[in-house]
Amino acid sequence: MNKIKYIIPFALIIIFGSCKKDFFDINVDPNNPTDAPINLLLPTAQRTLGDALALGGSGENGGLSQELSTYVHHISTREEADQYGITGQNFYTNLAWPKFYASSPPPGESAPLYGILQNLEEIIAKSTEDENLWYRGIAKVLKAYSYSQLVDVFGDIPFTEANKLNDATNPIIYPTFDDDAAIYPQLFTMLDEAIADLGTSEQSNALIPADDDLIYGGNIANWIKAANTIKLKLYTQTRLVDDVSAEVTALLANPDQLINSLDESFLLPYGTLGATDDRNPGFGEYFAPQRSNHISPWFYETLMGRNSLIHTGIRDPRIQYYWYNQLTPTETPQNQTEYRDHSFATIYFGSVGPDKDRSNQVSLSVVGLYPVGGRYDDSVGITVSGTSGTGSAPYRFITYPDRLFLEAELINAGLAPGNEREVLEAAITASFEQVDQVIGFVQPTQTVPLMSSATVQPKVDAYIAAVMAEYDANPAKHLQIIMTQKWIQTFGSEVDPYTDYRRTGFPIIWDPSNETMAPGGFAQPPVDGDPFQPAQKKVPVLLGRTFPQSLPWPRSELEVNVNAPSQKSPGDPSAKIFWKP
Repeated sequence: MNKIKYIIPFALIIIFGSCKKDFFDINVDPNNPTDAPINLLLPTAQRTLGDALALGGSGENGGLSQELSTYVHHISTREEADQYGITGQNFYTNLAWPKFYASSPPPGESAPLYGILQNLEEIIAKSTEDENLWYRGIAKVLKAYSYSQLVDVFGDIPFTEANKLNDATNPIIYPTFDDDAAIYPQLFTMLDEAIADLGTSEQSNALIPADDDLIYGGNIANWIKAANTIKLKLYTQTRLVDDVSAEVTALLANPDQLINSLDESFLLPYGTLGATDDRNPGFGEYFAPQRSNHISPWFYETLMGRNSLIHTGIRDPRIQYYWYNQLTPTETPQNQTEYRDHSFATIYFGSVGPDKDRSNQVSLSVVGLYPVGGRYDDSVGITVSGTSGTGSAPYRFITYPDRLFLEAELINAGLAPGNEREVLEAAITASFEQVDQVIGFVQPTQTVPLMSSATVQPKVDAYIAAVMAEYDANPAKHLQIIMTQKWIQTFGSEVDPYTDYRRTGFPIIWDPSNETMAPGGFAQPPVDGDPFQPAQKKVPVLLGRTFPQSLPWPRSELEVNVNAPSQKSPGDPSAKIFWKP
């Protein structure tokens, strides 16, 4: 007993003597540090970036693609995006904005819960101090890309004064909004700085990225290619307001320094775990009991070859990979459907018809394997659930097909040398190969034929040949075909097609005020003997808004930031982004 009496005080002396003066700071959790290392900050920033851009899911997952998928008519919905109705109070806009801009973590949480941009600033600062130039270069690539996506969607945004709340010398609580045209030139400078950092030797870096780099696994050469390809993309987007011919010609003269294969695509993998839910955010919407994402009839008709304006009579072999039909052709739906063609069922954009809001969760077609890791349509017609797919489809930032479509557009515009037809055909071919790549990521639990399989490849070859024949026969439609094919392959990654449409006017999207596009009026005669069911009917459509030139700023930002501008009207032509004259 006496031993215990002396041991305890002695132990306490050792403990207190070895502690720092803030030992009694009960608000500090030693298991939840607020000063995170860069190899923890990097994967957090990368994953959050994917979440901020992806299709929406259940809970707090998803981001800008959720709304923009409706604006580009990949998806139809009953939510705010219907009738171009997104406001500053929209759920997913207000969800995505703080994923980028949060300057401090929630109370009691750790630094990795900062927003994307704050985490990247932390990486840049720490990497500069510790001479981890590869990490700094990666962070600058991600920072430039993040800001470019925000500009493309919102226009003017906080930039110069953003994420300076923790600045020791000049903390800024309320950042001003920079003019969008002034931001892009600084992104090119940032990307050049990133390329210089990434070009340093391994010996000059104290810490080497590896598995903590979710995107490239520490492959620095691929990060340089991603940086150059982002530059190519941004130059393409500014081609209507700036002469970019010299810049794009220089970039395209060195294709090995651009994303030059599917393995080099700039994308974020997701996992298959339901417990911690590291799955693609859109997968939660795929099996949600109250689903918002329904396939756009315009998208369906285009891929079926029934659009009277483009690819008429050319049926796309990607259909079974893009969405899943919960009905069999003869099955009675849960309730009367608004749009039904055999197994396919959906709702119209802008409809105010009697069938729009009927409950059809177990009947309507859902997003499938390619965009979110859902089920491949094997015509079984099951009701989907969280176990009928894996959810591990990647979010595609910029892929190899994207790079080729950019090149084809630049050649078409006379801003780069090359054979436009050859590049377009290569881009379409790579788009089909990309489906096989996604299948590899998804690791489906059902049997899924590859596009390159003996049963599917002939259909792919016939499709590509038919599209190229249409291209050859219609010189005036070359840009339309390029942008339509790009639109098809971007399904699930929706920011860029929204940008492309506002820049180029293509692809042509559904306008219900146009009689040739009216509900039930844009279908061509059936192809391949597949009857178009007579259930198609005209439905009343309300469209009281013009196409939004940008998204409104989140109300949550405008209410707290005294330096924020007044809310804009998205349909106002003055709300357009600077790259559109």
